[in-house]
Amino acid sequence: MPKPLFACERMALLVRLLCLLPSIELLSIFFDRQFCRLYCRTLSIRKNLKAKNAMPIPILVLLEVLIVIALSRLVGLGFRSIKQPQVIGEIVAGIMLGPSLFGLVAPDLATALFPAEAVPFLNVLSEVGLIFFMFLVGLELNPKYLKNNLDIAILTSHVSILVPFSLGSLLALLLYPIVSNNSVSFTAFALFLGAAMSITAFPVLARIITEHNLQNTKLGTLALTCAAVDDVTAWCLLAVAIAVTRTNSMLGALPTIFASLIYIAFMLIVVRWLLQHISQHYNRTGRLTQLVLSGIYMGVVASALITELIGIHLIFGAFLLGVAMPKNAGLTRELAEKTEDFVLIFLLPVFFAYSGLRTQIGLLNSPELWLLCAAVLGVAIVGKYVGTYVAARVCGISNREASALGWLMNTRGLTELIVLNIGLSLGVISPLLFTMLVIMALVTTFMTSPLLEWTYPKRLIRLDISEVSSEDLELENSPIIAVSSEETAKKLQQTYRILVPVANPSTQKGLLQLAVALAQPAAGMGGDDLQSAAVHPLSLIELNEDYAFKSTPAEADRIIQERRSKLSELIDTLELPEGRKFVHPIIRVTNDVARETAQIAEIDRADLILVGWHRPTFSSNRLGGRVGQILSNAKVDVAIFVDRGRERLNNLLVPYAANIHDDLGLELALRLLVNSEERRLTVLRVAVAGEAGNELSYDFQRVMDQLPVDVRSRIETPIVEAAEPIQAVVAASANADLTIAGTSREWGIERQTLGQYTDELAVQCHSSLLIARCYVKVRSHLASVLPQR
Repeated sequence: MPKPLFACERMALLVRLLCLLPSIELLSIFFDRQFCRLYCRTLSIRKNLKAKNAMPIPILVLLEVLIVIALSRLVGLGFRSIKQPQVIGEIVAGIMLGPSLFGLVAPDLATALFPAEAVPFLNVLSEVGLIFFMFLVGLELNPKYLKNNLDIAILTSHVSILVPFSLGSLLALLLYPIVSNNSVSFTAFALFLGAAMSITAFPVLARIITEHNLQNTKLGTLALTCAAVDDVTAWCLLAVAIAVTRTNSMLGALPTIFASLIYIAFMLIVVRWLLQHISQHYNRTGRLTQLVLSGIYMGVVASALITELIGIHLIFGAFLLGVAMPKNAGLTRELAEKTEDFVLIFLLPVFFAYSGLRTQIGLLNSPELWLLCAAVLGVAIVGKYVGTYVAARVCGISNREASALGWLMNTRGLTELIVLNIGLSLGVISPLLFTMLVIMALVTTFMTSPLLEWTYPKRLIRLDISEVSSEDLELENSPIIAVSSEETAKKLQQTYRILVPVANPSTQKGLLQLAVALAQPAAGMGGDDLQSAAVHPLSLIELNEDYAFKSTPAEADRIIQERRSKLSELIDTLELPEGRKFVHPIIRVTNDVARETAQIAEIDRADLILVGWHRPTFSSNRLGGRVGQILSNAKVDVAIFVDRGRERLNNLLVPYAANIHDDLGLELALRLLVNSEERRLTVLRVAVAGEAGNELSYDFQRVMDQLPVDVRSRIETPIVEAAEPIQAVVAASANADLTIAGTSREWGIERQTLGQYTDELAVQCHSSLLIARCYVKVRSHLASVLPQR
């Protein structure tokens, strides 16, 4: 910069400090006009240099979106790992990018990445995301949710709104002088605070119900109905609050309310009738064309604009169009799948980031303000829970179910965040109150799943599912550890249960066939008693996203029915028709297959988990994926089946090395032997370098003595000498249909492999292979098939 300009700049700054004159006209009164022109030119040059050095806004916004999506995915997955809704993690990620964390730790970098000039662009993207998200919410609001216990749901949901709304209005008397100003009427402030306290997040609640497999239970259906009624009522309250805020009086809001009612009737009658033609067109063509999809999207935007012009908000129009859409299962599913990926992955995280930039936890800078925040949280929790609980109890709901329903209705999540952003944009709530309510939304949603599990554990959910047989119900009512009666103890001892995780019904016939062969007792040894054995093919439907359309209760039911049909086809192909009578499928929704498998095995008191494993997994000699996780989590015995396609299981081979895992393998082999007169068993003991082979344990000698003579005659116990025991077993497996081996000792030390011996056997074995892993030797697998003495 030229030296005269630099001198002028110094003089100009000095003058500004001394005079504090805001305009050039006033400055020219005291100084020469030439000096003023030099001063203005200097400021212009500095501004231009700063603009040239700054990153272009479009590039900056794209960089922001990149950071937002990456952090949202990362934090969201972290919250899923601790059994929390992913959406809560994404909201937390947005807060982390704001002044509450990023702006506090690195203020200069935060200002550079999220300057004030770029925030309006994020706002536009977030508004578009909200419009289409609310369309998806309306699309999911299926009228069938309103068909179950509607009278109970209407009373319960309205009381669950009235109580927190009333308490929120009383709390407004305390908060209004502290966190509001005279530009906002107390009526509008109280309405908004009451609506914020009353809201229930239907999308998040629906996903929690699905993940806990409550959608077909009395509690789940009632919660969905209450939430649907609550959703409609709460949005109407919010619309009234917005109208009152914009007109600043209840009387002035009447024209807006009247126009809104007319538009709602128009959407639900006229527009719904027009949309029926789209549904009929879809039924004829079987696909959603781009032309039809573009028309629907135009309708979403147009409806949003109309509600904005009426005087409520953009999101109501989009929500109304979603509600008006015909609930054609195929059309709804395809429309949701085409829409939600971009909205949930790209646009909603931007909304969370925009909300995070407006959340300033640092505003709570005194103990008094934190006490107010605690009061807000307490009113929200107590009002919603107590209102729901009392109303449910009055309607005759049991104590435990009423309590669980109260915690479910306390879920607020993303819906609450939408309400709060509207209030902050309209100026009806201050940034301080906004921060308090965001904390309340996060805490109430975070606490739902743990409190639901504590109030209504999975053991009780299992009792409430129609798939459970009457015999299972009787057993479930007894304690797991202490047996309540001799009769129950006898049933627990005689009923042999195998849990069979089935990942792909079309390729795992051999796995289920083996389970039936293990479970089915022979005639004369309980074979006529169907209660003496049970095989549960377990099909777990994993949800990758916890607030995508696939995880809605209605869609989960559709997938469950499809999976049930495939399992029925698999069961019908079993070669032992009489064995089908004690095969009872279990189908569940989960977000953690291995952990759910272990929990179901414990709840069902399974004696054995029989899981399939493909050869390519073994080639790396590492325990990975779900099989390794099941081995690590399951508190029962596990057997891993490597299927070589052998249809018959007549020749059994057990390489015996005298450890607890081989003992389990030998038990399973004896069970197969006892269950069929056609089978023969070879217990192979390998002696190395002239050493004596492993002797059978004392317990098994006693078991052998209990076996009938015809069974003992089909058992051979040869001893072979070999320098390489593995090769001796591999050679012997050529004459076997099924080799049963226990995991080697190394497995107990290094859990990443099954041990060198077993890993190599899995790759080289000629026959099908069953690898047994003993958890704790509590009771024999032979108790239900050995003759009682």
